Amino acid sequence: MTGAGAGPGFLAVDSGGSGLRVVVGAAGRGPSAQGQSREPVRTGARGIDPAHLMEQLVPMVRALAAEAGVGGLDTAVVGAAGFASLGGALRAELPGALARELGVRAVALAADAVTAYVGALGPRAGAVVAAGTGLIALGTDLTSWRRADGWGHLLGDCGGGAWIGRAGLEAALRAHDGRDGGSAPLLACAEERFGPVAGLPGTLYPRADRPAVLASFAPQVAACAAGDPVAAGILRAAARHMAESATAVCPPAGEPQVAVTGGLVNLGAPLLVPLAEELARRLPHARHVQPEGDPLHGAVRLAAELAAGRLTLPSDEAMLYVVTTKRD
Repeated sequence: MTGAGAGPGFLAVDSGGSGLRVVVGAAGRGPSAQGQSREPVRTGARGIDPAHLMEQLVPMVRALAAEAGVGGLDTAVVGAAGFASLGGALRAELPGALARELGVRAVALAADAVTAYVGALGPRAGAVVAAGTGLIALGTDLTSWRRADGWGHLLGDCGGGAWIGRAGLEAALRAHDGRDGGSAPLLACAEERFGPVAGLPGTLYPRADRPAVLASFAPQVAACAAGDPVAAGILRAAARHMAESATAVCPPAGEPQVAVTGGLVNLGAPLLVPLAEELARRLPHARHVQPEGDPLHGAVRLAAELAAGRLTLPSDEAMLYVVTTKRD
């Protein structure tokens, strides 16, 4: 990739459950070029498949580099869902593949929680709760990373979208049965959304996308909260879980910042008001701030910091793995 007058640039990638989002640009120059693929990168016995990632990435990056007028790529940051536990093959193979195919010299491979953190807060001490279908909290004092939850909908993700949806459906089934703790408004919403609730087990249990289906009911829980104390209680409990995870990872000293990012913020006041109260009570020394950007923004930020040689966030094989590759 060469071009007259074009300087070296960066590649930033956000790889998640809905595919790839990619930015190619050069620090101090604009505009950057952005593209996406709607095919998620495969995982297998070796974890995330680097060959499948490169298969999608290389033609997209070459086209975006031409669009952005970037003559070559010195730096790449790849944020990937599942990297902490499924990133072994990426660590072993992706830096070399990026060097061979795209000329990249400096590579940072990151868990998507790290790119969410950097997108929300930048390279500063604090804690970020990433709350969507699942939930994970990540914090750093700039010497090490701390993680809480993110254990999936069967073992954790407490306070996340699937957790809220499941609690709402449980309250609906309690109302159906006549047990204490039931909610007639949630029962009505569940039947409107899924049909007769007696069929819910057969609808939900066989589905591979069960967490997403459960999370799809979270907006109904929020919609009922104003007039239904059961629904409001579910969201208050979710707020407590979210604040617990933030507290577990937030630096205990200094003036850290705390942000909440992800799709659950769209539930609005029924969740965010009790969450702000919980964070203020549990973390009085921290400042609750609005996130500055999303995980792709975080990958771009990391790429700029890495390219400039001023990356101050701690390296960690499972969270933020940085390697410099010699070109052939």
